[in-house]
Amino acid sequence: MTVDEIMRRWPATIKVMIRNRMLCIGCPIGIFHTVADACEAHRVDLESFSEELLAAMRSDPVANAPSAFGESVLQEQGHGAE
Repeated sequence: MTVDEIMRRWPATIKVMIRNRMLCIGCPIGIFHTVADACEAHRVDLESFSEELLAAMRSDPVANAPSAFGESVLQEQGHGAE
């Protein structure tokens, strides 16, 4: 899952990104970068960041919001399977 998708589905993770000085919010590469990619690019320890990210995901009150890339969204935009 990309960092963009994670932030969309679990908005509480945005604070984790900011706290770790990761510039993923609004970054056009965020739609391609995994957590590991982003940690490497920003020189952040993957293990500790992942623990912090998972804690934020578990405590997010709007966890598991619909995916920005979900099938129903793509069909509404005319990109779904015919």
